Amino acid sequence: MKYARPPFPLPVRSPSQMPSSATVLVPSAAPAEGRPHRPGWLERLGIAAIEPSDSEELRLRKTLLLFVSGLMNVAAFLWLAIYWLMGVKLPTSLPLGYQAASAVLLVYFLKTKNFDHYRLAQLSLFLFVPFVIQWSIGSFVSSSGIVLLALLAPIGAMVVYGQRESIPWFIAYIVLTVLSGVFDYFLVEGVASGVPMRTVAVFFVLNFSILSTVVFLVLRYFVKQKDLYQDELAKQHELLRLEREKSENLLASILPPPIAERLKNEKTTIADGFSDVTVMFADIVGFTQIAERLTPGEVVSLLNDVFTRLDHLCVRHGLDKIKTIGDAYMVAGGLSEGGRNSVDAIAEMALELQQMVDSHPLFARHAVAFHVGISTGPAVAGVIGATRFIYDVWGDTVNVASRITGEAPGGTIVVDKTTFNRLTPRYDFSDARHVVFKGKGEMAVYRLLGRKQALAAAG
Repeated sequence: MKYARPPFPLPVRSPSQMPSSATVLVPSAAPAEGRPHRPGWLERLGIAAIEPSDSEELRLRKTLLLFVSGLMNVAAFLWLAIYWLMGVKLPTSLPLGYQAASAVLLVYFLKTKNFDHYRLAQLSLFLFVPFVIQWSIGSFVSSSGIVLLALLAPIGAMVVYGQRESIPWFIAYIVLTVLSGVFDYFLVEGVASGVPMRTVAVFFVLNFSILSTVVFLVLRYFVKQKDLYQDELAKQHELLRLEREKSENLLASILPPPIAERLKNEKTTIADGFSDVTVMFADIVGFTQIAERLTPGEVVSLLNDVFTRLDHLCVRHGLDKIKTIGDAYMVAGGLSEGGRNSVDAIAEMALELQQMVDSHPLFARHAVAFHVGISTGPAVAGVIGATRFIYDVWGDTVNVASRITGEAPGGTIVVDKTTFNRLTPRYDFSDARHVVFKGKGEMAVYRLLGRKQALAAAG
């Protein structure tokens, strides 16, 4: 649906002036291709009246007051012209004086940009000029109820000020109407004060029509602008929802979902201690030699393909990916589920990873293999950093898993004694191998072979 160009179009702000939520709310037809758009005088007037720093509400109020002022000047001209055409010679000073005063106020407003003074003076003209014209003609009847046009003052005040500020203007309108009624009752003689009754009837219709038309056009324009604002606001809300959804998805891809939720809701540092966490490192064997045969783009593409498949395994087994360190992949279990079944989940992921290496063409094409180390025990986890923050895990358990990985032969899965004790009822292992680690002394490690045959057949 296309909307017609408003009588006083709102100026389009440059990107540097436009706030993030601001948009041009009054659509207009695009100029014909190859034909430059030349704004008319009404458009230039609207652009001159509205400043880039104006809020959307203030822009609308300025536009509406200029719109009503233009309509009233047209009405004053028609009113005077029809009186003269019907042969009723009335003083032209008041209608012409209103138009001159309105023009002076407009020039003053465009020069000073003082909207407060302009709307006060313009609404005062709306209020007082119809009553002065009636008093110059005679009675309420002989003036054909022209004072009804003064109702535009409180209506206009409601639009350009607000509903509370319009009350004094309405009270002033009622007081002046009552005074005019008192004057008519005590001072006017006869029924038409020299104005033919046919003329009175015609101008009753004219004045009521003018008032009704102006009020209708103002309210229609106001409602139309409100609808445009609401439509644009709905679009902005939808865009905001989509952007928020993207940011939340991005956050969830960086952090475990419970940690991401806490990060959004908590202002304090996120740090937790866990008594039972299983940590696994999967390191690509001979990655330096593989990378020497590939271009930089191919290296990144290979790592992306490999680690994406590990991400899928991680999600399937309900584990938390912690980070990638060069060609090493770190995953932990027990951070979200309190340690329940995390050891089995890590073992299953490690075994599936080895099966993938044996069967997937990607790994075969580049001769990719992993050595995997797993350790179980206490750890500390938390979010660090203010920019490019990460969720990381620290502690002796992490150090042991990393060192075991370095001692694991290519294509094998090696675990510490705690992990071995947890898994041995359900999984097969090789005999213990004793390895000396710096700072830890001698430790027993075990190679994970697979699930026990009876369990594998039942599964």
